[in-house]
Amino acid sequence: MVVQNWVDVLVSSLQDLWLQVVGFVPELLGALVVFLVGLVVAAVLERVVERLIYYLKLDALLRRLGVEAYLQRANLQLNAGHFLGQVVYWFMLIAFLLAASDILGFFALSDFLREVLLYIPKVVVAALILLATLVLANFLRHLIRATIQTAKLHGAKALGTVTWWVVFVFGLLTALVQLGIAVSVINTLITGLIAMLALAGGLAFGLGGRDYAARLLEKLRAETEHHTS
Repeated sequence: MVVQNWVDVLVSSLQDLWLQVVGFVPELLGALVVFLVGLVVAAVLERVVERLIYYLKLDALLRRLGVEAYLQRANLQLNAGHFLGQVVYWFMLIAFLLAASDILGFFALSDFLREVLLYIPKVVVAALILLATLVLANFLRHLIRATIQTAKLHGAKALGTVTWWVVFVFGLLTALVQLGIAVSVINTLITGLIAMLALAGGLAFGLGGRDYAARLLEKLRAETEHHTS
């Protein structure tokens, strides 16, 4: 009787296992089909995006804006089509992998993939912020240099360089905030930087512009007395 009970338990366990495997096979096949379709769709969209960026000649525009030089300093090659194509590829692939994970009931994996999927647009926005920052910083640097040189003043190169770094630092910090990296620390740094610039400007005016302000007030007083006399 004892042996027979053991045999019955073993047979019942094997039957349950077999039923679970048989029930899991359709889900596995469905998830595999979804993932394979995702691979094809992601590859096709990647190619389409790369060709679209190529025909729009975005790389040539970025070269004219002076972005390529900064990428080369970081040992990076300017290829906007490849970058955007890779973003689209991984976004679509993770989206289809998320669907396959839901089919299989891997809910912990699905939650993780969903977070990754929501994070990808933040990376794209951060990259666009850095790109716009470089373009704006270069434009302001050339503008300030040209303005100061036209006015025949000194320090055009230094002031232009300072302007470039101020704009770049603000853009970099904004991109890091967009990525959610040490937001509280970055906010403190931004606040401190603004306070430092305001204090430096106030001291510069208070010390360097004190004599000019006194002369201006004296001239205004003299003109007022002249008109009233």
